Amino acid sequence: MSTRHWWPHILVAAFSGILLAAPGQAQDYPARPVRIIIGFPPGGATDLVMRLMAPKYADIFRQQFIVDNRPGANGVIATDLAAKAAPDGHTIHLATIGTLVISPAISKVPYDPFKDLAPVSQVVALQNIFIVHPSVPVKTLKDLIALARSKPGGFNYATSGTGSPGHLATELFKSMTKVDIVHVPYKGGGPALIDLIAGHIEIFVAVISTAVPQVKAGKARALAVTGARRAAVLPDVPTVAETGLKGYEATNWYGLVVPAATPRPIIERLHKETVKILNMPDIRKALLDRGIDAAPSSPEEFAAYIRKENDKWVKIIKAVGIKAE
Repeated sequence: MSTRHWWPHILVAAFSGILLAAPGQAQDYPARPVRIIIGFPPGGATDLVMRLMAPKYADIFRQQFIVDNRPGANGVIATDLAAKAAPDGHTIHLATIGTLVISPAISKVPYDPFKDLAPVSQVVALQNIFIVHPSVPVKTLKDLIALARSKPGGFNYATSGTGSPGHLATELFKSMTKVDIVHVPYKGGGPALIDLIAGHIEIFVAVISTAVPQVKAGKARALAVTGARRAAVLPDVPTVAETGLKGYEATNWYGLVVPAATPRPIIERLHKETVKILNMPDIRKALLDRGIDAAPSSPEEFAAYIRKENDKWVKIIKAVGIKAE
């Protein structure tokens, strides 16, 4: 048989092999332990969420799912590691609004969030919360505004990093109130909270899950949450808008992503099991007890949501004038 005659048969055989391999990729996955990259130190909200979910993944897949904390640059280091990892499903990443939307809008990052990463599912939605050390002589957000205006530059506020949701939420607050408080970025919510409790810093715009235990223990005072409605876990704490700043809203979210070239069957398998885990009653309760809402979505829905959030916050970042520090 001539080359001209047998070449089409090779193409058909190769294409058939690809079609047969696709289902196998999901069935054989994972072939070894899976690394879950987190962009912040232990003790923060991303760490909390994934350490709740990791054992569930391990049970379902019958393979280890290992949380790998890689803090730095407000999560950008971790997201870059994920973007450059082998696209085989053995490296997954809990990305944040900070690394997918905010940081790329205020500085140059070493990855393209829309080209280098593939969405799997949104995981959770949560609020930030203004808290202060109990020694700060304020009971409400209005009190804090008045005190800060009386001492321009006299108070510091912590965030989990430059370009974090807490940073954006506070800069929006500053632009609306014209207060002068000084930003002190940390490498995660855990270290920032430790310094607030120790009295080394006065104000922390924290992810609510990080703050709830300390507020309930009296080690921090809650002034307001940044979302559109009050948090069920702290029903007596008003929203920022309720304190008089009408139209103020700054919410937070995390989602699971993988390297862009990850095979679709693996993405679909990860999505299916992520949704299953987030719908488990014990997981939903554990999250709600910390003020976190499970928010699973399809890969397509999550991709569209990231685009929508990008369009919204880029406009606000430009209007407020937030710059990388």
